[in-house]
This record gives sequence, C-alpha cells and structure tokens, in this order.
Amino acid sequence: MVETVSIDILSLLLVLTVAWVFGAVAERFGYPTMMGELFAGIAFGPPLLGLLEPSTLLSVFAEFGIFLLMVYVGMEVDLRELFKLGPPSLLIAFGAFVVPFGLGYGAGVWLGVSTGAALFLGLAMAATSLATKSRILADLDLLDTRIANVLLGGALASDVGVLVVFAGVDSYVTAGTLDPVEVVTILGKALGFFVVTLLLGYLFLPRAWALIETLRERYGFVDQTTGLTFALLVSLLFAQLATLAELHMIIGGFVAGMFLRQSDVEPGLHEHIHTVIYTLAMGVFAPVFFVTVGFDITFDVFADSFGILVVLVAIAFLGKILGSWLFALPTSLTSREGLVIGFGMNGRGTVEIIIASVALSAGVIDTELFSILVFIAIFTTALVPVTVTWGVRMLERADELVYVERAGSGH
Repeated sequence: MVETVSIDILSLLLVLTVAWVFGAVAERFGYPTMMGELFAGIAFGPPLLGLLEPSTLLSVFAEFGIFLLMVYVGMEVDLRELFKLGPPSLLIAFGAFVVPFGLGYGAGVWLGVSTGAALFLGLAMAATSLATKSRILADLDLLDTRIANVLLGGALASDVGVLVVFAGVDSYVTAGTLDPVEVVTILGKALGFFVVTLLLGYLFLPRAWALIETLRERYGFVDQTTGLTFALLVSLLFAQLATLAELHMIIGGFVAGMFLRQSDVEPGLHEHIHTVIYTLAMGVFAPVFFVTVGFDITFDVFADSFGILVVLVAIAFLGKILGSWLFALPTSLTSREGLVIGFGMNGRGTVEIIIASVALSAGVIDTELFSILVFIAIFTTALVPVTVTWGVRMLERADELVYVERAGSGH
C-alpha cells in the first residue's frame, strides 16, 4: 500500500512539473498554458515517450480539476451583464453556435457515428473559450475596441449556450434510447435541476451570504477561509444535484460559479474566493486534467483518418467564421469587423476538450474521434492570435478599427 501511494505521489509530482514547464513555455509564446500542458501529456505520456502513466490519484485530481475549472468559468459569467448584451453580441453568439453545431452534427451523420456522438461532435464544433479570447485581446491591446466588446459578449453568451445545450445532449445520451417516456423523464430531471438551482441561487444563497456577513461583523469568527469553504460547499452541492438529475457534475459547478459571481458578498471576501478558486483550478488541478487528456490521444488518426481530420478541422475553423460573419451582417458592424470577430470566436480551448473528455469517458465517442477533437481544439486555438492580428491590420488599413469610450481611455 505504501509503495503504491509513493508511486502515485511521484506521478503527481512529475505531471505537475511537466505541466508547469510546458505551460510556462506556451504562455511565453502567447498561447494558453492549457496547450503546453496538453503537449506535455502527449510527449511524456503513452502517445510518445511513455514516461508518465495514468493512475487513480491522477484521475481524482483530473476530475476535480474540470469541476473547479467550470466553477471558475461560471464565476467569469456575469448574469446581469449577459441580460444586458446588445443585439450584435447576441446575434453573433447565436450564429457562432448554430452554424458550427449544424455542420458538426452533419459531419457526424456523414461519418456514420451514433446520434449521441454526432451531437457531441456538433457541440465540440460550437464550443468557444472566453478565457482564451480575453488573454489574446489583452495581449494585442484591443480591449477598448468595438470588435473586442462584441467578441467578448458573444463568447460569454456562446459559453452559456453551449453548456445549456450540453445539459440537454447529456440527458439524451443518458437516456440511451428514443423511448419517449424515458426521454421525457430524463429531460424532466434536467429541468428540475435548473429549477432547484435557480431557487437556491436566488432565494437561499443571498440569505446565507447575509448571515455570513452578520457573523463576520458581530462576532468575527467567520473569516475568508470559512467563506471559501462555504463557496466550495455550495459548488459541491450543485454538482451533486446535477449528478442526481443524471447530468454531468460540471453543469452543477458552472451554475454554482454563476451564482457565486453575483452574490452580494463583501468585495474583499468575493475577491479572495475568486482568487483561490482560480489558483487551485489553474495552478494545481486543471493542469493534471490537461496533461492526462494527452494520455488518451492517438497519432494513428494522422495515418488512418487524416482525410477526416482535415475535413473536421476545416469545418470547425470555417464554421465559426461563417456563422459569426453571417450574423454580423444585419448589425451595425462592417463586413470586415464580422470577419475578424469570426477569427476571434474560433479559439475553442478548454470547453471543447472538456466536452470531448466527457463524451469519451461516457463511451459515446472512441479514442480516434476524441483525438481528432483535441487536435481541432489545439489547431483552432493556435490560429487565433495569427488570424486576429492579420484581421486587425486589415481593419486598420481600411480605417474600420473602431475604439469605444472608456474611463481612463486615451482613445
């Protein structure tokens, strides 16, 4: 027993080490740390060198990693801002979801996979990554431009839409049949989950936070640590409710994160909770998840399914651009702005990989399709800085790079 634990601890040490090194290198070149962590898993795991192997401890860390990651993603979603999004952001979010989703589902039908696999394929094509876009726009000094506002708003709405539809697809796949009674039962449980969490989020949480604030002010025995513990308890409760509703726990984590974001809690405590969850997710647990994702990738797709890989990468890349561009045309944005927003919406990153991982663990897709989806996430995310930079230069030449007024902005 002691020897097994020692080996697991050693594997965790090695995984976190290569994740740290490769993540730092990726970040140095302007890419998300997630891409470096993936490459580390591919290079040192079973696909290439075989120096790292799966273990029970790594699996537990990886599962908790995607849970915390989705809590953090939820905390980045401001529901009040989501409801205030203007028509351009909402239209582009709709187009950037519907077009690639439809093309991805159609590709699944063309490949002859199951309906569940085709739905997951469509979801993976429709996924986007708000965090990736925020980092790239900041690096390019574009946060005070009109395209950045619309792009971030569209990515925010798209993230929420993808995860809501994911809940429906997850329910359908769980039913495993087209039996109307079974499907209605599963969808009823999913609906019940959202009703219960909405009641908890809007009725229970505000009162709970108010009580915590009272205890802090009057007695001083509720500090930042206990506040963080309460936030994690809420997140785990929502994850358990999702599991009871036969949904994946990441849906519960995501919903909990959204309600934690809008909780009327003292700003210092909220900042502490946000910082610690981000640090735990991005610094410890999520790197283990992304490295172990690399363990399941097979390079056989380049020999056995290279044509399919090329077609699906093209569908993913062009589908996002086409959907964003088409639905930007009815707005006040120029055609070129719509095109550049499409370039920015293309980075899938975290969300697609999580969707692919869930589908693989559920047995809905095989290792070959999983590998293709991960490669799509890598390729499309890697192209975002290049294509957006080129697009911004095009807008500057056409004098169509529009800046918005912001406090303290020099524009």
